[in-house]
Amino acid sequence: MGTTDVLVVGAGPTGLALAVDLARRGVDALVVERAEGLFPGSRGKGIQPRTMEVFDDLGVLDAIRAAGGTYPVGMIWQDGKRVGEHRMFDPAEASGDSPYTEPWMVPQWRTQEILFERLAELGGKVAFGREVTGLTQDEDGVTVEFASGGPVRARCAVAADGGRSAVRRALGIGMAGETVDPNPMLVADVRITGLDRDNWHVFPPRGDDDGFLAICPLAGTEDFQVVAQFPEGTDVDLSLDGIRKVVDARSHLSPDDVTEVRWASDFRPRAAMADRFRAGRVFLAGDAAHVHSPAGGQGLNTSVQDAYNLGWKLGAVLRDGAPESLLDSYEEERLPIAADMLGLSTRVHRGEVRRGAATRQLGLGYRGRSLAAETRTGLPDDALQAGDRAPDGVRDGVRLFDAFRGPRWTLVTVDTDTDTTLPPLPAVRRVRIASYEAYGAGVFLVRPDGYVGWAGATSQGLAEYATLVGLS
Repeated sequence: MGTTDVLVVGAGPTGLALAVDLARRGVDALVVERAEGLFPGSRGKGIQPRTMEVFDDLGVLDAIRAAGGTYPVGMIWQDGKRVGEHRMFDPAEASGDSPYTEPWMVPQWRTQEILFERLAELGGKVAFGREVTGLTQDEDGVTVEFASGGPVRARCAVAADGGRSAVRRALGIGMAGETVDPNPMLVADVRITGLDRDNWHVFPPRGDDDGFLAICPLAGTEDFQVVAQFPEGTDVDLSLDGIRKVVDARSHLSPDDVTEVRWASDFRPRAAMADRFRAGRVFLAGDAAHVHSPAGGQGLNTSVQDAYNLGWKLGAVLRDGAPESLLDSYEEERLPIAADMLGLSTRVHRGEVRRGAATRQLGLGYRGRSLAAETRTGLPDDALQAGDRAPDGVRDGVRLFDAFRGPRWTLVTVDTDTDTTLPPLPAVRRVRIASYEAYGAGVFLVRPDGYVGWAGATSQGLAEYATLVGLS
């Protein structure tokens, strides 16, 4: 029987991001994937600013930036003529505390390749062709059975195996939700001639029996992503001829302008969430825990941030000796976030809200949760508090995100002289800043995932918090 510290089921963005995070922490992790290779489609192509920050920390940001590009302006077509532009996203103002302000387009297959390559650099492994058929667990670990090959024993396991998660079903965890839109959707990666790559081409419905057609150039490739909506009950044809017919019927393009189909899928937009994100020593992350409409680009991003939240906690418990109770905070923190993002995705899909500040995910945080210890009182709501994302910025010759980068905690003191009273925390990086409006005055212990864990006017109470999270 094979053994590992963490068995990650699923080699999508969630599983690979988690494996990268664990590998850089020195945690032995094995990723198993039912398919014989990585997912080949563009499906989750939008990377939000908060996820760009995560990728910066994981060491893949340069590759992600090189592989993609900004979203093009939408171009509305009617009867073969350009009739107007459509801005897909509300503009965002640049600020020193947020280096990334707009979503970045990278086809999902390329994001997975980049994470896979990073995992290999760190010595991590993915075993393909490993379909889960059973799971049992006890107080000490989890045993997972496969359709082929021997079982694997792990101290913990993570289900990152998608909306139809075999692990979730084996655990008996329910998943409730709703159909966001009964009309089936086609999503395909194709090669097309006769369209420029400077616009996201949108063809509104021509009649009551038609749905819309959108053709978006995929940054960093020669492909276009075709999205088409069909009336309820339609059996969507995913063949080259079927896609050619749709493009011919709904646009000014001819069938022969579609020269190749590289990947195609159909789905019914839905929103669903698992009843819980943990059962014993098994955790649910990504689509195994929550399934989104693709509108607004929240699914992949919420999923990667599940992994980022869970990775440091598993590392702290399995490698650094932190109390196992730390793992209870994963569901406590991520389930409400997932619920909020599901609602946002649904509202964007139905046209009730635009793609704006909320979709960028920079404002998400964990105020009021068990790991957010705010010891100051009387703060205004807009003040930086425990549970909030720690802002970036350059002060006194130090860029904060550079200081935060890597798998450890960071202690930031701003406009306060507390060096002589700080507890000894040898595993914590220390940064002292004379002043920074984004922080205000105080002492801030920043978690490995970039959120403020503890905040105070002085260091009083910091030692007790450090013990809670396994730092001392």
